[in-house]
Amino acid sequence: MNLTALQISEKLDGTVEGDAKVSIQSLSRIEDAEAGSISFMAHNKYLPYLSKTKASAVLISNDLKVEEAVSTTLIRVKDAYAAFTQLLIGWSEDKSNKKQGVHKSAIVESSAQIAADVFLGPYVCIGSNSVVESGVQIHAHCVIGDNVKIEKGTLLYPRVSIMDDTEIGSNCILHSGVVVGSDGFGFAPQDQQAYLKIPQLGKVIIKNNVEIGANTTIDRATLGATLVGEGVKLDNLVQIAHNVEIGEHTVIAAQTGVAGSSKIGSRCVIGGQVGIIGHLTLGDGVQIQGQTGVIKNIPDGHAVQGTPAIDYKSFYKSYAIFKRLPTIESRLSRLEKNK
Repeated sequence: MNLTALQISEKLDGTVEGDAKVSIQSLSRIEDAEAGSISFMAHNKYLPYLSKTKASAVLISNDLKVEEAVSTTLIRVKDAYAAFTQLLIGWSEDKSNKKQGVHKSAIVESSAQIAADVFLGPYVCIGSNSVVESGVQIHAHCVIGDNVKIEKGTLLYPRVSIMDDTEIGSNCILHSGVVVGSDGFGFAPQDQQAYLKIPQLGKVIIKNNVEIGANTTIDRATLGATLVGEGVKLDNLVQIAHNVEIGEHTVIAAQTGVAGSSKIGSRCVIGGQVGIIGHLTLGDGVQIQGQTGVIKNIPDGHAVQGTPAIDYKSFYKSYAIFKRLPTIESRLSRLEKNK
């Protein structure tokens, strides 16, 4: 990046207050910015930093009022956070160095179909009858099983494991340590408290534009498919069990576990450390607060919290009473003594 404040404002449909010719070479947080960088301010709680920052320019939302004089150049935009995100995307694309070619240590079965511009890093393994389409980047030590399909532009960071029969859409991102298509947790109780392993013969289908965080696991179906819809975003350390279905553009935060055969709708927001038991149906637009335990179906558009999950407004009303229980208990004891 080497742009003037004016050039950045034109890209973001903004206006400049200050030196429009100031040069920007990097992005930074407003708290620790240096000269030559651009930062952003989307909330008035960061106003105290504005007079102290060394950033050469700051993106600021149109509705924020600045009472004190500042030395930095301001670039007014409709939404400073969204505008800074655009800069981050552009900066990332500028820094990215798409590789091509197959490393000499990679192992590719002869029946696999690999597009000419694919990158296969050191010690990548590609199984029989797998298909890797144009623009795919597979970095070091990834293992791709048999009959796997990876569509255009998908990126696999080092040490991703894709088991047999998995289908991954285009422009997906799988971070390090992801495992897709391992056996679901299926065991049938037997006599003498033993368990018989149930064969997991299904697969995993991941649609386009999905991002999966580091060390997340998605199990293959017993029969049929575990399905992750288009645009889904999974954080690090998420567990998706066999035959789960996740609707498009749902986001799930870290350390959440979804048990087998549950169905999650589209555009849901699920917080961290949530537990969802098996065979449930969660509607579209559901919001689940962090550390919630879900044990029954949730209709479209509902927001829940707590274990077991209840309406989040009811949860906070109950919590307000719960916090007062020691005081209430003391009052009751005094009343009983005074009888």
